[in-house]
Amino acid sequence: MEMEKYTVPIERLRKICDVEQEIGRFGNTRELDATEGVIGQDRAVLAMEFGLAMDAPGYNIFVVGPHGTGKSTYTEAIVEKASERMRNLPKDWCYIHNFRDEDRPRIIAFPAGTGRVFQNDMHDLVEDLRELVSKAFEDGEYEEKRDHIILSLQEKLDRQFNSMKEEAKKEGFDMKPVPPRFVFIPLKDGKQMLPEVFEKLTPEEKKQLDEKGRKLTKSLDETLKESQRLEDQAKEDMRELEQSIALSVIRPRVEIVKEKYKAYDKVMTYMEELIEDAAYHHKAFLQSQQPEKEKETSPFTPEEKNPLQKYAVNVFVNNETCESAPVVIEPNPNYYNLFGKLEYKSHMLSMSTDFTMLRPGAIHRANGGFLILQIKDVLRDAYAWETLKKAIEHQKAVVENIGEEYRLVPAGTIRPEPVPLDLKIIIISDPEIYYLLYAYDEDLKRLFKVRVDFDVDMPRTSENLKEYASFVTTLTKKENLLPFKGDALGKVIEYGSRIAGDQNRLSTRFNKVTEVIYEAEALAKSRGNSEVDESHVMEAVKERIRRENRLEERIREQILEGKVIIHTEGEEVGQINGLSVLDTGGYAFGMPTRITARTYAGDQGVINIERETKMSGSIHTKGVLTLSGFLGGVFAQKFPLGLTAQVTFEQSYGGVEGDSASSAELYAILSSLSDVPLTQAIAVTGSVDQRGEIQPIGGVTEKIEGFFDVCKAKGLTGGQGVMIPVQNIDNLMLKDEVIAAVEAGVFRIYAVRSIDEGIEVLTGMPSGRKKDGGYTEGSVFDRANRKLQSFTEALKTLR
Repeated sequence: MEMEKYTVPIERLRKICDVEQEIGRFGNTRELDATEGVIGQDRAVLAMEFGLAMDAPGYNIFVVGPHGTGKSTYTEAIVEKASERMRNLPKDWCYIHNFRDEDRPRIIAFPAGTGRVFQNDMHDLVEDLRELVSKAFEDGEYEEKRDHIILSLQEKLDRQFNSMKEEAKKEGFDMKPVPPRFVFIPLKDGKQMLPEVFEKLTPEEKKQLDEKGRKLTKSLDETLKESQRLEDQAKEDMRELEQSIALSVIRPRVEIVKEKYKAYDKVMTYMEELIEDAAYHHKAFLQSQQPEKEKETSPFTPEEKNPLQKYAVNVFVNNETCESAPVVIEPNPNYYNLFGKLEYKSHMLSMSTDFTMLRPGAIHRANGGFLILQIKDVLRDAYAWETLKKAIEHQKAVVENIGEEYRLVPAGTIRPEPVPLDLKIIIISDPEIYYLLYAYDEDLKRLFKVRVDFDVDMPRTSENLKEYASFVTTLTKKENLLPFKGDALGKVIEYGSRIAGDQNRLSTRFNKVTEVIYEAEALAKSRGNSEVDESHVMEAVKERIRRENRLEERIREQILEGKVIIHTEGEEVGQINGLSVLDTGGYAFGMPTRITARTYAGDQGVINIERETKMSGSIHTKGVLTLSGFLGGVFAQKFPLGLTAQVTFEQSYGGVEGDSASSAELYAILSSLSDVPLTQAIAVTGSVDQRGEIQPIGGVTEKIEGFFDVCKAKGLTGGQGVMIPVQNIDNLMLKDEVIAAVEAGVFRIYAVRSIDEGIEVLTGMPSGRKKDGGYTEGSVFDRANRKLQSFTEALKTLR
């Protein structure tokens, strides 16, 4: 059978980058222009520009892309530029005391830089009031008025006392003070009556004295009540005097501050309330001037609170140094880092706080600008994501500690006024997390209406090749690396196509490309070269593989030792080498797997041993079930398919997934049915549909190289090769060693479109299937058909 028509030409095995033709002539990358921005992400760039330009509610941004595509770097750079274009500077936010409800501090917004000025002005105001109020109460006028109130009270009290004493004397009693009251003692001839004299009085006389004493006591009570009223009135007069004196110095000083901030209604209201409060609590200013008393050192002594603390200003968010809209990148977005917290002071078994202990979070610092977060970090905190959504929805950020209801130690707390929000939130995510949230979190669609999608690759166009060259140039110049020669740049581009898995595309996972650039430059520098050439890039790629291919080499050793049975020459009935890709976390490699099939009379169809033992994934199971459709469609048009076929991956202990081996399984079944042996020198990959058409698969380059390495280790015979779907030819980016073997004629790559073509490559015989449904005598399909007829007849005799 002629095989050349299925052989892939050597020029299709890898797409070489002719730098001079595709980019231009140059000595090294020093001669090229550097570039800025992201490469190959036109859709993402347009979406980001749209999202940043939209001011409507809900147009926050989710940046979605696989790791290594540069989405985080690009997002940070483009947002920084967007912030520089914004003319309005962010506001300062200050918390102040609420004189009407001290547990609910108020928030005031100021232009950037004004918050600190207001804080300093209030500090100066308090310091001035301490001095002014103190001097006012040291003034002679205050002392004169105070003394007048005191003397007036004393005179009134003296008059009352003297009047009461005279009344008692008229009734024959003397009024004597016996703390805490007064007592009335009866008189006899102007002197205190002796007890023995009182005892000699008649009952009637005693009764009269008792009656007079009760009347005097009642009169005394009325006098004492009036005295208390006079004292209270004097205290009130004194309080009014003190408040009047305090107000006379407080208001003029506060008015100076009010004039400066008259454009702020909240400040005006605050200042009026402050005047009233400061006048009422003027003694706080006097106490602060007194020397501190020696404090008790007992741990049970309550901590004294500064009475003037309520007049302070908490500059909650200070943007005095901002020259543009803030861009906050929070690397650890737990609840408190995002939404701020209320700190406490502890003393013994209690805790206290006030508005000056409110601390901002990232969302407050980013207010008026942009907040950039990584979704995987946000979701690590059980409270952060839900609270973030509430803040976006209500456009307010509340500073509120979580878990207050679970405190074992009692703590006083406050509920500050929420901060109004006006910012753009940008969240960076892997596709898996984003699509999971999109499916299960209905708020996502409403709050993040812009999705910026980053792709893993881009077309290998002339323009993008130049962009790739500019990327290498930018990196080498920015990091002060050795320049890359043209041939080295060509190898970097080829590596970009290799990891993209397509000759016509370039990978946009620039983290992998960057690593090769760094490592190639390090090799060149260690050898004393002044430029990086292609040998350094090729060696860097090989060294990366050598560092990561321990498992691959171990499996290959087991094949060579015969512990894992893989034949790379000869022929076998019902046995074929399939190909699979193993991923060890950052490194993927191909390995052959021996697939066997046994067929016999029965009615169970195709039995997938892996599925029966629960070692098969759903996609692999689907691929195997597809085989029954092909076999029934080809062989069971005139008689029932009396077949049981058992298919398995020999020496497979870790489970099987994917349908890329379904064509290999079908070849093994056809070989077993027809008793025509399959060559073991050709490994097979490719999916198959029910019509027998071969479908493309992934990892084709790795699979070919994996089988080639095994064949090379066991000895190349000249007849070995790999058969792939024809649609995968454009995905080939094979290493030099494989291409050299193909060029030498000791290894071949075949590409087929159907099972009919594939069976011809593997058996050297025609499939024999005719358009009318018949088969060429002696062909593979004819022999299989005869076997199936014999199975059917055998089943009839048993029934």
